[in-house]
Amino acid sequence: MEIRITKITPEKRKPIPTDESQLGFGKKFTDHFFNMKYHEDRGWYDPVIEPYRDISLDPTALCLHYGQLIFEGLKAYHGKGGEIYLFRPLENLKRMNASAERLCMPTVDPDLFLEAIKKLVILDKQWLPKGQGTSLYIRPTMIATEAALGVHEANAYLFFIVIGPVGAYYTEGFSPTKIYVSEDYVRSVKGGIGYCKAAGNYAASLYASKIAMKKGYTQVLWLDAVERKYVEEVGTSNIFFRIGDELITSPLTGSILPGVTRDSVIQMARSWGMQVSERPLSMDEILAALTKGTLREAFASGTAAIVSPVGQMFYKGTDHIINEGKIGSLTERLYNEILQIQYGEKEDPFGWRIRIH
Repeated sequence: MEIRITKITPEKRKPIPTDESQLGFGKKFTDHFFNMKYHEDRGWYDPVIEPYRDISLDPTALCLHYGQLIFEGLKAYHGKGGEIYLFRPLENLKRMNASAERLCMPTVDPDLFLEAIKKLVILDKQWLPKGQGTSLYIRPTMIATEAALGVHEANAYLFFIVIGPVGAYYTEGFSPTKIYVSEDYVRSVKGGIGYCKAAGNYAASLYASKIAMKKGYTQVLWLDAVERKYVEEVGTSNIFFRIGDELITSPLTGSILPGVTRDSVIQMARSWGMQVSERPLSMDEILAALTKGTLREAFASGTAAIVSPVGQMFYKGTDHIINEGKIGSLTERLYNEILQIQYGEKEDPFGWRIRIH
């Protein structure tokens, strides 16, 4: 399908932010967005890039009642020579299509997905910030639009992509964060939709996150839903612990999100000769390592922040300090290496970076 492009008129353009230090995350969006429709009788049709606008839904649109809503998150980066790069975009589509299949939604063609992102980013490239740590955030989303009540898979959908300039995800920047281990609430369970980037997963996390933030913590560390003892995710990110010479992260058993950055960390650390284990890790093992002095560092991984060091963890009424509250050497190395690949500042031995302009 050919993507039709309708450009905004000059007098309706939004002001482009000039102070990149005040961008924040997810607050500003560019002049255009991509969208296309789906109906079971036609498949996907009418792909268009047009001026950013509100979308209209019937009050009984199924996404509003039964939760057929999935999304992704990736970024475009400004290279030193003016190049524009994407980082592993087809991995995001692979995950989105896995989410779509689990929620009985239609999948998206990889070529069309990549073409839509490329054309949209290039059309609004003047919005792409140039400072270190800034980028153009890309949010593909799919919702069920059939107007009906009664629980069933929809026969009509809308897929759209919005983009906007962003700075650091955390106000702390690349500084150690404080996390709160939730013993009372869980994010997901095996057999559910925990591995999907679905809206319902995030709604389920809000209450515990609110509790954590009121107590002064940045994110919630989720435990498994059955035994409440094995670590799974932290906030909207995957979690890693370095105990001795072993880097450990939770296995992909269906209850956690298969992060693109998670996979990048694993591949990169293994390429350096590190022992990386995807295995269950209990809080008891973490605390024992902390007591022995073998817990060297911990960090979260995700598109928004790449890797975010963890300096403090609250569990069972006690604050536990990790690596004296400092950034670990592996965390810092991973952050810098991935960042430099994303911005085209060093060679990309993994073939992750795609130049689009």
